[in-house]
Amino acid sequence: MSIVFITGTGTDIGKTIATAAVAATLAAQGRRVVVVKPAQTGFPGTGGDLDDVARLTGVTDLHGFVRYPEPMAPLAAARRAGLPTLGLGEAAARIRELDGPDRTVLVEGAGGLLVRLGSGAGDDGGAGGAGEWGLPDLAARLPGAKTVVVTSLGLGSLNTAELTVEVAEGRGMDVIGLIGGSLPARHAAGESDPIVATNLEDLPHLTGVDVLGAVPEGAGAMERERFVAAAPGWFSESGIRAFVG
Repeated sequence: MSIVFITGTGTDIGKTIATAAVAATLAAQGRRVVVVKPAQTGFPGTGGDLDDVARLTGVTDLHGFVRYPEPMAPLAAARRAGLPTLGLGEAAARIRELDGPDRTVLVEGAGGLLVRLGSGAGDDGGAGGAGEWGLPDLAARLPGAKTVVVTSLGLGSLNTAELTVEVAEGRGMDVIGLIGGSLPARHAAGESDPIVATNLEDLPHLTGVDVLGAVPEGAGAMERERFVAAAPGWFSESGIRAFVG
């Protein structure tokens, strides 16, 4: 099994661009890449986050399971739209079908770690009760899957990153590392930002997992050729090995 869950410490933390960066890095290593967004909200009339991944990387094996028009938590968006929710068993089965020895399946969550993505389909409660389930419940159905946490790098990041990793691991997820979701431009250019620098230094020993890399702010606006060429350089060699392995 080569499935990697990409979650974050919150909303608008940079998960989608980080997912695209991981996809581009894996493709550069010769891996076939599949990207899954189980639940997408907002962006009516477009492909949403998967469109961004395709635009930046050229990856075409993209799968969205459910879409809701309003940009809010999936269960609330489904309720307001009067649309069915995604079942846990269905989501796990579809991801399992996409997996294979020649590929890596990247599964991007919605919002932070504990956001509920769906309900029902044989789930016996999950974290939210009443059959509601989130990414940790999905991971439990896919043993052997890895998890990466995308984090901010500014003030407050140490607390949210440590909390997210602690809860993820407590729920049985195999967290292989962190990705900085938006490295400030001046820091990326070599002008050290003291807050970012100390956070990058402190995150590994506070969370117990390595920082695998950091995506520079503004990366989502790059042209595809530049993004694909640059993305592998945003990760450490050990980070790339963690994705490939």
